[in-house]
Amino acid sequence: MAKEHSFDISAKADMQEIKNAVAQAQKEADNRYDFKGLVKSIELNEKGKTLTLVSSSDNKLDALIDILTGKLIKRGLDPKVLRETGREDASGGTRRAVFAIVDAIPKEEAKRIVKEIKGLKLKVQAAILGEEIRVSGKSLDDLQAVMAHIKKLDLDFPVTFGNYR
Repeated sequence: MAKEHSFDISAKADMQEIKNAVAQAQKEADNRYDFKGLVKSIELNEKGKTLTLVSSSDNKLDALIDILTGKLIKRGLDPKVLRETGREDASGGTRRAVFAIVDAIPKEEAKRIVKEIKGLKLKVQAAILGEEIRVSGKSLDDLQAVMAHIKKLDLDFPVTFGNYR
């Protein structure tokens, strides 16, 4: 009898890498000429899993977001790890953007992924285990085909594959 192989699909965010990216983005913003003398801040709330950016205008806020996104990419994180929840006026005539850190697959999306996997008509099984999806099958080629298909899907969260055995 052939051995059963499996892997997990998850949307885990590495908080240490996010902290490092925030520190690097803050440092770059402090040194950039176009931010000299302006209000700017990037605050990470680890417990609430939110990120708050504050700047003097929408244009400067967009530049701050670009800096942060670039730092996330350089640290190997998918920019989809941040989901903008809103922009609003802050005190002192500044603008604030709040981002939620995505580190779990939403239930509806997990069901959609399982449906996509079953639609491939491969000899694999997919099961939702809390915040992860476990895919198992006898053929490694089938599992790799599932991985390739999941990477092609347009998802609103970063997809990571783990426990490949």
